[in-house]
Amino acid sequence: MVTKVKCPTCQKEIEWGPQSPFRPFCSKRCQLIDLGEWASEEKRIPGTQADVPPDFGDDEWQS
Repeated sequence: MVTKVKCPTCQKEIEWGPQSPFRPFCSKRCQLIDLGEWASEEKRIPGTQADVPPDFGDDEWQS
């Protein structure tokens, strides 16, 4: 039995297996589009904001 899934980006149906190296995406292009959406914060996982200790500010991340 061959499992088929839809590409999360373009909805094209692809076979899930070694013949589809970018799975669950249909191509490198769709994979990069998705990555760009996460990087620009167009996509995010819902939840509450994590508690940050008061002595741990953003300025500590800068070198």
